[in-house]
Amino acid sequence: MMTPPAISSPPRERDIEPSPFAVYIHWPFCKAKCPYCDFNSHVRATIDQDAWRRALLAEIDHYAAETAGRVVSSVFFGGGTPSLMAPATAAALINRIAERWILPGDAEITLEANPTSVEAERFRDFRAAGINRASLGVQALDPAALSFLGRSHSVDEAIAAIELARRHFPRFSFDLIYARPGQEPAQWDVELKRALSLAGDHLSLYQLTIEPGTAFHTAHARGDFAVPDDDRAGALYELTQERLNEAGLPAYEISNHARPGGESRHNLVYWRYGDYVGVGPGAHGRLTLDGAKIATRQLRAPETWLAAVAKHGEGTDERVPICDRERLEEMLMMGLRLGEALPRARFRRECGAEPEVVLDPVRLERLVDGGFLMLDGVGLRATEAGRQRLNAVLGALMS
Repeated sequence: MMTPPAISSPPRERDIEPSPFAVYIHWPFCKAKCPYCDFNSHVRATIDQDAWRRALLAEIDHYAAETAGRVVSSVFFGGGTPSLMAPATAAALINRIAERWILPGDAEITLEANPTSVEAERFRDFRAAGINRASLGVQALDPAALSFLGRSHSVDEAIAAIELARRHFPRFSFDLIYARPGQEPAQWDVELKRALSLAGDHLSLYQLTIEPGTAFHTAHARGDFAVPDDDRAGALYELTQERLNEAGLPAYEISNHARPGGESRHNLVYWRYGDYVGVGPGAHGRLTLDGAKIATRQLRAPETWLAAVAKHGEGTDERVPICDRERLEEMLMMGLRLGEALPRARFRRECGAEPEVVLDPVRLERLVDGGFLMLDGVGLRATEAGRQRLNAVLGALMS
């Protein structure tokens, strides 16, 4: 039976965890739409770089006006394919962030990039612009898998881009997708070992999911291919954990692995339920203003967003307060993905009380006794078994 720690007295200000702060900038354009991708990405024959630079700068100004004085721990250029952005645009946006907020010299500034030869050759210019971390969408180190995933680069191009990233950026990471159709553990083991021979301090390893609205969703429904069943996917997941642990890159989040200190600081802001500004088409944000948590979402269609910014100085589509229950659910959904505990101080910061007060004690005890959650004086965490079944755990905890 679970014996919860005693509930503390009402929190003092110094007992409440400070909220980190980050800036996300969305570049919505790609050279081609990948069949598995449900992100807000679009293919355009031409892009007016000057117009996009002006609009992104204007939206930074808009959000900076109500969050002045915050210290930006990280900036993330996501997409889409932001390595298609002119390096001069990246430089202008970083400079504007430094002007409008406090941007420390050691802030993490990440650029997502595709490992094609043309984009990789621009890494030097992006480094000069202020980017200090690259995240490469490699997705596979197998030619047949790259073809299936609709990627335009070859394995050799991917490896060359990884080596260029190693040369130009202090930190880099790359993504791989596994649990692909017909994939056997032995095949994945070979690919994993090759990836580890190329890796820096971080790797992201995602199981293939079939998302509504994607080309894969249509093809899968048509019966064109099948993904591994739960047992095979579980075996691939367990092999992934084993190999990455052996290599000194344990999972600090369900799909992300890092050497100690190599974690993505930007993504940790999300998972630790910190504040972040979302700039650009379809970008989401979370801001704590006067004690209330506000969800923001920008207009999704690139041209619609661009026109709105030209007219109003920002392209916000939705701005709504998050109610207490939703705030708790979001904090749990993000925080329980991590290997670390969701600290008691965060419950106090977001919910004003200890976890024993804000969570149903019967449901909580059942999940602790079942080996899916742990609760102690530090906080609440999901066990390895709990993280593998996180959606079911969250449903059992909050339904």
